[in-house]
Amino acid sequence: MMKYLQRLGRSLMLPVAVLPAAAILMGIGYWIDPSGWGEGNVIAAFLITAGSSIIDNIPILFALGVALGMAKERDGSAALSGLVAYLVITTLLSPNSVGMLTGVEIENVNAAFGNIGNAFIGILSGLVAANMYNRFSNVQLPDALAFFSGKRLVPIMTSVSMLIASAVLFFVWPFVYSGLVSFAEAISTLGSIGAGLYGFFNRLLIPTGLHHALNSVFWFDVAGINDIGNFWAGTGEKGTTGMYQAGFFPIMMFGLPAAALAMYHTAKSKRKKQTASLLLAASFAAFLTGVTEPIEFAFMFLAPALYVVHAALTGLSLFIAATFQWTAGFGFSAGLIDFALSSRLPLANQPYMLLLQGLAFFIVYYMLFRFLIVKFNLKTPGREDDDVLEPSKSDSTTETVQTTAMMAKEIYEALGGDNNVLSVDNCITRLRLEVREMDNVDQKRIKSTGVPGIYIIDKHNIQVVVGTNVQFVADEMMKMRK
Repeated sequence: MMKYLQRLGRSLMLPVAVLPAAAILMGIGYWIDPSGWGEGNVIAAFLITAGSSIIDNIPILFALGVALGMAKERDGSAALSGLVAYLVITTLLSPNSVGMLTGVEIENVNAAFGNIGNAFIGILSGLVAANMYNRFSNVQLPDALAFFSGKRLVPIMTSVSMLIASAVLFFVWPFVYSGLVSFAEAISTLGSIGAGLYGFFNRLLIPTGLHHALNSVFWFDVAGINDIGNFWAGTGEKGTTGMYQAGFFPIMMFGLPAAALAMYHTAKSKRKKQTASLLLAASFAAFLTGVTEPIEFAFMFLAPALYVVHAALTGLSLFIAATFQWTAGFGFSAGLIDFALSSRLPLANQPYMLLLQGLAFFIVYYMLFRFLIVKFNLKTPGREDDDVLEPSKSDSTTETVQTTAMMAKEIYEALGGDNNVLSVDNCITRLRLEVREMDNVDQKRIKSTGVPGIYIIDKHNIQVVVGTNVQFVADEMMKMRK
């Protein structure tokens, strides 16, 4: 199970890497025009629209990335099927479709269906598409249907599968969503403890998209709280209004960047530069704009236990801020831009204390994350099993210089060729191969190509450490497959 989650986490790295730039664009645009969101400034409108074109479509990016990463081959038909899966379920379960199917007016459709396009649905779509690719990409249909054989069959089977998934979610999704709304209304009466519980479950539900159910109760006017609206309008009680927002600032501006620093410092030496490029941009986005998905999705599946710790710390932060009545608010998210703007509002109460709290949480996050990562060998970015190299007995000073194509051909033949190789994939530094019989693999011949090492997983899976040019070797090998 853990290996499956780690593979899912790696699959999310491609779409996650795009998010920090989008968050920064939106943040700068919002800073230029915080009240109009681009209505009063052309440059702000351009930046916000450019950034939101990515941020608002995170579920689609996840559907494509997961389908591509979890399929046995990185093939375009897998990614296309991920998109097909997402479109099928979000269209069938959209408020318009649900209203038409049930004969209910759109305004009376359960609010759950208004939040069906979320990260959970994107990931689910990608997983279903990858599974369909792995099962049907090599299926041959009768001659009359031959056109739909193989990879063309994958999106068709994906569509059928998502019809079933949509039917299940049609009944399950509203029940879960409504249940969370009722839970949120219950804990809203618990004061600062309720704020802490809200913070914990808010982060814990991020992967499912169901955090919107909680947000609707505390941030908007579902149960009469309307924390965001009242705070910015100045219609509330100083020290109380804003309590469901304030505690996020220490986490997003300080805690998560500290977690990113801990992950960088514990990354393996050969992966530090790659890890730093992702985490630095993600940390800057979190600090400036409060967009934390690039950091959170970078480790929530690679190290789920660590994500639970993060959720608990978020709850603690909201509890502390609410207890001492330190308040600030946000219109976009809990980053520096919103902090600077909201700290001047009438209902802001000792907002500078949130900065001191943030510094304390920076230390807590860094020390706790670093300790847990090292103590339990958690597979955070830069620490995945892909970097566990087995030393090669081959001569590392060989003067034989082979082209990518030559190396790929030699490795492929040493693996047993078409008769033995079942699938070819790659991660950042190594080939990930599935073979029919490990006894047919000529390890000495593979090592003679000068690769740094070979790693035998089990009777049917072998990994060949190539280096940073592994993608090109994998591409050449895929061309050889019949």
